Amino acid sequence: MPADAVIASKTGVVKRYTINPEGDIDGLLLADDTLINFPPHLGAQVAATVAPGDSCRATGHATPGGSLRAQQIANAANGRTVVDQPPPADTPRWPKSLRGAGLVKLDASGRVLRVSTAPRGEPDGVLLADGTVVKLTPPVALQFPELLQPGATVAARGYGTRNRYGAALQATSFGAPGKLTSLYGTSID
Repeated sequence: MPADAVIASKTGVVKRYTINPEGDIDGLLLADDTLINFPPHLGAQVAATVAPGDSCRATGHATPGGSLRAQQIANAANGRTVVDQPPPADTPRWPKSLRGAGLVKLDASGRVLRVSTAPRGEPDGVLLADGTVVKLTPPVALQFPELLQPGATVAARGYGTRNRYGAALQATSFGAPGKLTSLYGTSID
């Protein structure tokens, strides 16, 4: 946690999980549309502690984008708690050459519910009203200020995961429906 971070807490009912493009749970969306973020290595523990419909309390620090970076998440009904700890040093990791091997081509479109932000507060994607996460790199996101607004309608194509927890993709094309812009100079069509 940054030295100047303000400790904050939020209590609410879990509406849904959010996932990253690799399919790992890395957030909770509460009923009031507050976004609670946490490292993906905690995803399975969080899912075993709170589920959609459960009341939870998250403590951590507020991010420049208005979400909460959780250090602790507790189920309000039974007191079960997950505390952010680094994964064990001997945790196996995919070799760089295999990361992303399980991603599939995905399309997404819909109304922007929230704009997600990188650690310094710059936009890095959107959460659609249906729960789909569309990730962009911050430099790319800055090219679409009119679309990175709650209520805007967007479309994206890229690579990611759709599983029982939701859908997420790293965009390779982004824009308004019917007007996708290739982000990296090549089309994946």
